[in-house]
Amino acid sequence: MTTTVNTNTLGDAETTPKDDPLEIAGGATAKYVDQRLGSNRFLGRNLGKVFPDHWSFMLGEIALYSFIVVLLTGTFLTLFYKPSMVEVMYDGAYVPLKGVMMSEAYASTLDISFEVRGGLLIRQMHHWAALIFVAAIAVHMFRVFFTGAFRKPREFNWIVGVTLTALALGAGFTGYSLPDDLLSGTGLQIIRGILQSIPLVGTWAAFLVFGGEFPGTDIISRLYAAHILLIPGIILALITVHLMMVWTQKHTQFPGPGRTNDNVVGYPLLPVYMAKAGGFFFVVFGIIALIGGLVTVNPIWIFGPYTPDQVSAGTQPDWYIGWLDGALRLMPNIETVLFGFTISWNVLVPSVIIPGILFTGLALYPFLEAWATGDKREHNLLDRPRNAPVRTGIGVMAIVFYGILWIGGGNDIVATTFNMSINSISWALRVLLIVGPPIAFIITKRICLGLQRKDRDKLLHGYESGRVLRLPHGEFIEVHQPLNYKELAVIQGKEDIAVLPAPEKADADGVKNKLYPIHNLQHKLSSFFLRDNVDKPSKAEIEAGQAHAAHTAELEAPLHDYEDLDQDPVGHGGVLHHPGMAMTNQEQIDQRH
Repeated sequence: MTTTVNTNTLGDAETTPKDDPLEIAGGATAKYVDQRLGSNRFLGRNLGKVFPDHWSFMLGEIALYSFIVVLLTGTFLTLFYKPSMVEVMYDGAYVPLKGVMMSEAYASTLDISFEVRGGLLIRQMHHWAALIFVAAIAVHMFRVFFTGAFRKPREFNWIVGVTLTALALGAGFTGYSLPDDLLSGTGLQIIRGILQSIPLVGTWAAFLVFGGEFPGTDIISRLYAAHILLIPGIILALITVHLMMVWTQKHTQFPGPGRTNDNVVGYPLLPVYMAKAGGFFFVVFGIIALIGGLVTVNPIWIFGPYTPDQVSAGTQPDWYIGWLDGALRLMPNIETVLFGFTISWNVLVPSVIIPGILFTGLALYPFLEAWATGDKREHNLLDRPRNAPVRTGIGVMAIVFYGILWIGGGNDIVATTFNMSINSISWALRVLLIVGPPIAFIITKRICLGLQRKDRDKLLHGYESGRVLRLPHGEFIEVHQPLNYKELAVIQGKEDIAVLPAPEKADADGVKNKLYPIHNLQHKLSSFFLRDNVDKPSKAEIEAGQAHAAHTAELEAPLHDYEDLDQDPVGHGGVLHHPGMAMTNQEQIDQRH
């Protein structure tokens, strides 16, 4: 290895390595791999890929990292869990259940909690990571929906996200049922009722899933296979597809200085983004470990083993299933007998029809909005929620609908806590479920339109400073400040879309338009989405408005220069004083003469 010789100020010679051994080893390894895989060209092209920087983009990372924690902790739990419904007599460390007959699945879960070193911590980390995984997916999808990140060319990625949400719910429920305790067994009872409510095939579907009469002897092993193999495998595949689409289509970004539909402003993957992402993973892991160690979740030893003829009082599912439980509780008891078959609408509608409509509508929404508005352009810049008031109103309406159902899932807890009638609570929630979402839509839309008008005023008149200035001729004006370049770029990022024109029933030759009903529906939907939007001022109007705001700011500038000379001399009573002003009453009298 060659070296260079430096001479310090004392005349001593010192040597510094010209080539670092780590760099030599790294270069040799990269060369070895590249000669066999041709990787250098690929890495050189992709490691410098730029990703935008915004706090809301971390929501997807939280979902990914919490899923990794789920996989790591789940692998540990599979080493000790026994997915068997064979009954055994418990003889473990938890004394209150000694001698109680229970399934091997429940007994092994107790052993993990009380006898396996670190088992309870890993089990609770697994549960909390699953809860955070579902929550992060939900909030991430809110961000994508409200900002319009699902628009062309990302419609397929949106469908992947909706599918991942459904699979996350399935993974959560299957894992929730594995301990075979009284709480999870009650959930399985509900699943059996839902399956049996399906017309014609319901009874056979229940027999197929449970392997015979409920609860059977196969359901735990079947749920176990779905929970550790089938669902995680599909989730991993879809996450890979999702990330490949993000990589190929470019990441969306919020409007800002220098940001357009044709570029990405941010940081390169290596080293900046990878360093931040790696650090954030350990933050997420640490928080999950801290919560898992300090906050108890799903204490199955309190509930006891599952017995089909028992239901624990005040049972509540995990939060992401609460809305389905609430839908079942709020639906009136309605049944119909048709051709000798009983249709239980009180179970079928809230547990099968409503979720089916919601998830189908959610998956198809990008195509419905594009068709309704006639917008077929590619969108790499995100919308501010205020600039899409109808879409934002629909999103808030869905959240309110979900929230009311979620509260309904705990109507018994609300009744006992506040000493109220559970029937009164249920009827109040039924009314709110019909009235609340439309009201939320109207209020949200009006707020968005108000914010649009405020942005338009900022572009035309500048930023209201709250200061009033009196001009030399006596006129009072409010001082407006011109917008800074960042805020100006953000507001100007709004895109105006014209309402689709109304179709003609017949052409000039009197030939009837066969597609008139469809085109007329599209026109009405376009009007519903776009007619109330506040148009952005023209470029000339914006420049004139900012110039006027700058002019009023210039009128006030001399006053600021004058105020900068203010002094508060000692002993002058705290009154602002300018150089040259009289310091005492006598000096004022002398100046008058």
